[in-house]
Amino acid sequence: MRTIVTLLLAVATALTAEAQPRPVTLDDAWRVQEVGDPQVSPDGEWVLYTLTTTDVAADKRDTDVWVVKWDGSERRRLTFSAENENAPRWSPDGRYISFLSSRAGGKANGNQVWVLERAGGEARQLTELTGRIQSYAWSPDTKRLVLVYRDEPADDGARNAKPIVIDKYQFKRDGQGYLTGNTRTRVYLYDIAARKAEALTADSDYEENNPEWSPDGTRIAFVSNHDAHWERTRNSDVFVVEAKPGSRSRRLTTFAGNDGGGLAWSPDGTLIAFGRGSEPKFDFHNLNRLAVVPAAGGAARVLTEALDRGTSGYVFAQDGRSITFTVADDQTQYLARIAADGGAVERLTSGPRVVGQPSSEKGRTALTASSDLAPGEVYAVETAGLRKLTAHNDPLVAELQLVPAEDLAFKSKDGVEVHALLTKPRGYQNGRRYPTLFRIHGGPTGQDAHSYNFERQWFAAHGYAVINVNYRGSSGRGAKFSEAIFADWGNLEVADLRAAADHAVAIGIADPQRLGIGGWSYGGVLTDYVIASDTRFKAAISGAGSANHISLYGHDQYTFLYDSEFGPPWKDTELWLKYSYPFFKADRIKTPTLFMGGQDDFNVPILGSEQMYQALKTLNVDTQLVVYPGQNHGIAKLAFQRDRFERYLAWYDKYLKGGATVTSQGQ
Repeated sequence: MRTIVTLLLAVATALTAEAQPRPVTLDDAWRVQEVGDPQVSPDGEWVLYTLTTTDVAADKRDTDVWVVKWDGSERRRLTFSAENENAPRWSPDGRYISFLSSRAGGKANGNQVWVLERAGGEARQLTELTGRIQSYAWSPDTKRLVLVYRDEPADDGARNAKPIVIDKYQFKRDGQGYLTGNTRTRVYLYDIAARKAEALTADSDYEENNPEWSPDGTRIAFVSNHDAHWERTRNSDVFVVEAKPGSRSRRLTTFAGNDGGGLAWSPDGTLIAFGRGSEPKFDFHNLNRLAVVPAAGGAARVLTEALDRGTSGYVFAQDGRSITFTVADDQTQYLARIAADGGAVERLTSGPRVVGQPSSEKGRTALTASSDLAPGEVYAVETAGLRKLTAHNDPLVAELQLVPAEDLAFKSKDGVEVHALLTKPRGYQNGRRYPTLFRIHGGPTGQDAHSYNFERQWFAAHGYAVINVNYRGSSGRGAKFSEAIFADWGNLEVADLRAAADHAVAIGIADPQRLGIGGWSYGGVLTDYVIASDTRFKAAISGAGSANHISLYGHDQYTFLYDSEFGPPWKDTELWLKYSYPFFKADRIKTPTLFMGGQDDFNVPILGSEQMYQALKTLNVDTQLVVYPGQNHGIAKLAFQRDRFERYLAWYDKYLKGGATVTSQGQ
């Protein structure tokens, strides 16, 4: 009897121990399943969505299409191929489910439209074009598709490579390489019965994007730049055209900056909603406001001028009287509604979370939502709040000891209030100071928000406090906050980061002797600025950063940005030297710094990291350079992603762990 009791106690203890949350490990980074692109069915009873999983052993990510019933009672997977299936859409008659995939089929290359009978069966290929389809939409009568398509020849490999001949102003782009030839991304009509694609417009050789059918199927709205020298400008407008091949389009907007984004027609076909951006010189610091324009022509109206926040995801209500959209607001993103003729903005979701990708049919809206403690899932929007429809990540979350992010607010040196997120180390003890990392987001347009972030959890699990600062230049605080760093990089945002360090020490969180900093892209750029301005940081990691910006003019993809924000280097060399100060004042840097980047990065080329590495090496400052072969700006290879995380932790541990912990909050 005693033996049985002992065994039962042992089993109970083991089960209890197994159920206890555990610290985050590096393997957990790839166990998160990414949920996205929800699409409500025409009858409002189902929601399509995508689910992306990771096969670490195969070094591959796979996206499939799933469907969930509106009441949450049923959920199933619809595609099973080894290739990705994206952009799931319902045919307007509800009979078909379509998606984009590059799975093998016919003679076509690149993404093609595939279709499934809603009742079941195998998917069949609907289009067979030689180029790559970027996006598509069904006509209201289900007889045609509108395609965003680029007719490109198949890659015949390096063995038959020819000289690259360049004659364009914008001649390179990360992930695409050198931009050659005269092919354009254009809008096409695809007749399903005839299996034939024809150019929608007879317009000149312009780029065309974001087509949307009118509710009656007679017209299509799209976005294009028809400037005489369109490659040299950042002006786009909303156009409308008869839904017949070879039609001439009508321009509906005339604003000198970006008009476009995701277009949406009112149910009666009289209005088109779109995003109006900032004036062209602020292109790098753009903020989209919700606007509407009459489809028949007339003045456009900005509906959210008073809101002063970035908007996206425009959806008209079924009765056409209001528009729902998402708002990027101060470390969150929420769903809102406004009357189609303007007025007050009504907030529809609340709490420290990020929502996005709204889709509506029959008065029902689904979207994705994520928080500090939960990766994204699909939710239904209801009067009482959000109702969860999927739970793909719940088993993983139940295993982990996750730490919520806390809001911080403090004053920068000029009195401007700056906001940040603090993730305390796992097992945090009040009154004790910790090694603290200031991890900087890229952009600069963008923000760190209350959504699931593995990096924060990873560092917190290893005993670090993590502070994400939404410095000036970030989104979520209005146009002036984002535009504050225009033609003045490395000044106000550096002051904001230094003020964050002061604040973290003052409130007793950060050990002043163990401060680290780092980031990727503009986060890497800012890391270089900060360590050239402040020597108190004991470890830094600059990923895909740059400092000698003069050397990048014509070498990266930002020529328009440089010409419009700073002017070319020969016009104001002193200004270029000023904002390249981390390189030209490298002898100020004392912080051991790890530089990293992708070998094939055309966004922020590895040259920027190489130059800073060489400067610190020459100055005998501890440094190291890590170059990831074959990688662009975003490191895609899973083995390299793992390597990067491991190097992050090893570098910070080397320089921030091992010293005496300061426990007195007065020091």
